[in-house]
Formats: sequence, C-alpha cells, structure tokens
Amino acid sequence: MFGKIKEKLSRLAEKLSTLIETREISEKELADILEEFKLDLIESDVAYDVAERIAELLKQKLAGSRIPRTENVQVIVRKAFADILRSMLMDPPNISWEIRRKCEKGEPYILMVMGVNGVGKTTSIAKLASYLKEQGISVLLVAADTFRAGAQEQLVKHAEAIGVPVIRAKYGSDPAAVAFDAIQHAKKRKYCVIIIDTAGRMHTDQDLMAELKKISRVIKPDFKLLVIDALTGNDAVEQARVFNEQVGVDGFFLTKTDADAKGGSGISVSLTTGRPIVFVGTGQRYSDIVMFSKEWLIEKIVGSNA
Repeated sequence: MFGKIKEKLSRLAEKLSTLIETREISEKELADILEEFKLDLIESDVAYDVAERIAELLKQKLAGSRIPRTENVQVIVRKAFADILRSMLMDPPNISWEIRRKCEKGEPYILMVMGVNGVGKTTSIAKLASYLKEQGISVLLVAADTFRAGAQEQLVKHAEAIGVPVIRAKYGSDPAAVAFDAIQHAKKRKYCVIIIDTAGRMHTDQDLMAELKKISRVIKPDFKLLVIDALTGNDAVEQARVFNEQVGVDGFFLTKTDADAKGGSGISVSLTTGRPIVFVGTGQRYSDIVMFSKEWLIEKIVGSNA
C-alpha cells in the first residue's frame, strides 16, 4: 500500500535534486514541479482538493527554506511531506479503552458497522471481534443484515471460527428491532461490546440509507464505523461523504490495503470528512488487522526516520 505515492515522492525529490545541483531553483520552477506532483497524487487516488492542499503546503515549506547543494534533498522532501501528513491527519480514538471504560459502568459499548456492498464488511467485523477478544474484551456479534440471503450464515461462520457468540434473526425482520433486542440481551449478559452488522447498501439508495438512519436513531451507537474498500479509488470519498452527511461516521475501517498499490483513497476519506481511519485490514487472516496511527502511515510512505 502507498507504493505509488512513495514512488511519486521519490521522483519529486529527484527533480528538485537535479535542479539544485546546477543552480538555485526559482519559485516558478518549484511551482511547476509541484503542479506535476499534484497530478501524480491525483493519479494515486488522492482527492483533487486534498492533493491541492498537500502541494500548496509543500510549496510553502520548500520555498521558505534554501536547500544547500550539499544536503540530501530526498531526506528534506520526505520530512516535509511527513510533517504535512502529521498536521493534516487525525489519530483515532483508542476503541479498546473506550469499550473498557463503558463496560466498567455496566453498559455495553455499541458499535454499528456500515458499508456499501462488497467492501469486506462482514470479514472486517470478524477481524475486529477477534482483535478485541484477544484483549480480553467480551464480544457479542449481531446479524442485523436481514435482507441479503446468506448474510447471517456468513457472520455465524466467522463467529464460530473466532469463538464469539452471535445473535441472528429471521430474514425480513426489522433490523432496528433486531439490533435493539440484541442490546437488551447484551446488557443482561454483561457483554462489554456489541458489534452490529448492518446490510450493505449503495450510498445512492435513499430508502436503504433512510433505514440505516432509523437503526442509528433506535440504538444510539457509541461509534459508527464505515468500512471502505481501498481499491475503490475516488468513489470511496463519495461514499464517505454521503454516509457521513446522512447517517454520521465516527471513523473508518480500510480494507484490502494489501492489494492496493496507490493508497490515496484511504488518506482522502479521512481528510475530506474530518474523521479518522481507525483500523486497517492488511490481509486475509483474522489477525491481519492494524490499529491505525499517523506514524504507521508515515512510515509506510516515507520511512521511519522522517
């Protein structure tokens, strides 16, 4: 992941190095090079306005300082890019800590998971449940997807594989009622976290989005997690925007990052909505889940010394 952005960043530094070796770089030359870098970012699935902001901030950082010919331009450019990402991105909340804090009060933490069809939502729920279970947190899964044939069986199969209980209902049942009843069960049985699997839906389907808003109003989740497929490209930004405007999003679970060489969509969904990436799926196994941090992403793009 982020291989394309890493490659484009190296190319930017090489162009600057070539000019600096012969003479002092002019402001216009820097602007032209950064304009090309902005287009490179857009080709790497970074949203246009995000790419424009990054290029402008790089211009401010690099134009405001003279780069001696003896300096390693690669290091300077990478550090400037890393500083920009640190200033723009958000670190996620510590979900495990928030769950434990609410559990100590005798209440289950309600986590509602959303996403369009085919993003890997149910598998991501299983990864998250396994991740929390390994930390000693009692987890209850809820199959509130009462629409898609086979959806509940899929979640049950994952639940059995990782050893956590799951509540299911008849297909055609009201998903809001299913989720509400499951929360009452979780309270009685003293589960610390209840993870609710909602039906996948296109963000353009107004009826299904209205249903999701109803579920949210009924259960009042502590956290609304939107699953985003890293391979989706710029459509991921539109998904994030619509879900956030219509239902509300507290954070993102980014999937299929092991197959995504670009990585720009992951950065863009966070920066365009002002919501953090919380978890990243890095492979096919249940253990292939990483809690996101700014430094994790920066290391992937520019290395550990930036």
